[in-house]
Amino acid sequence: MKKSRVNEEVISGILFAMPAILGLLIFTIGPIFTSLYISFTQYDILSSPKWVGIGNYREIFFEDSYFGKTLYNTAYYAFLSVPLQMIVALILALLLNQKIRGLAFYRTVYYLPSLISGVAVAMLWLWILEPYYGLLNTFLRYFGINGPLWLGDSKWAKFSLILMTLWGGGSKMIIFLAGLQGIPQQLYEAAELDGANSWSKFWNVTWPMITPVTFYNFVVGLIGSWQVFTSAYIMTQGGPRDSTLFYVLYLYKNAFEYFKMGYASALAWILFLIVLMLTLLIFKSSPAWVFYMGEMKR
Repeated sequence: MKKSRVNEEVISGILFAMPAILGLLIFTIGPIFTSLYISFTQYDILSSPKWVGIGNYREIFFEDSYFGKTLYNTAYYAFLSVPLQMIVALILALLLNQKIRGLAFYRTVYYLPSLISGVAVAMLWLWILEPYYGLLNTFLRYFGINGPLWLGDSKWAKFSLILMTLWGGGSKMIIFLAGLQGIPQQLYEAAELDGANSWSKFWNVTWPMITPVTFYNFVVGLIGSWQVFTSAYIMTQGGPRDSTLFYVLYLYKNAFEYFKMGYASALAWILFLIVLMLTLLIFKSSPAWVFYMGEMKR
């Protein structure tokens, strides 16, 4: 009787989970393995896939001059934007962790930009960065500074997109704020008894205690930065002079402008491996700089 009831519960659980399982198989796992197969073919959507083996990968690594350029552009963007985002988010979180009036209002204001659609943000920053009548250069002219062309200058275009990302770091700020509010007050009191100043308390108490959320923000930010697409697609289309031709934008162009689906799938799998290796390196390095309070107790 008891065994029969357990079996019924198992069957009921499987039936309840079946829609999610089917959705995972049909819309996630299925397309993943399909793209792997397509990456070894020549496929233009209109005709049947033609098997070419590792031909797409050989062309990417040895013949495609844009591959290295897109890797450089994306790496430059990722390794500059993510640390800057985290620094700004941490500073904002430290400021908002103080006991001041209207704290809930300020938190909401700083978080709201991260909720806005990427397309809307791109359109807004197109106006801000407009070289002649834009808000930023108009502001600089008040101080006698002639601002650059921003998105129209290959030397400034990538930095312009990086600058735009600093505006939408509200999610990282909220996570840092949650980490700061989880630090036991007794640690600060003990540090004060030992004569620690503000910097000492930050470096010896605050920073070690927020390294887990820093680790999370860094991993998620790095993965997201290698997938940058919307801002470049809307604002620059990869220009000027391919200075903002990021990896995913190049992948998109191959898939939906040149209809080289096999080639685009191969690019996607190379990107997956790059992001996977970077993520594994970060996880491998984490014991050297990420502090978990529970481990100290053991």
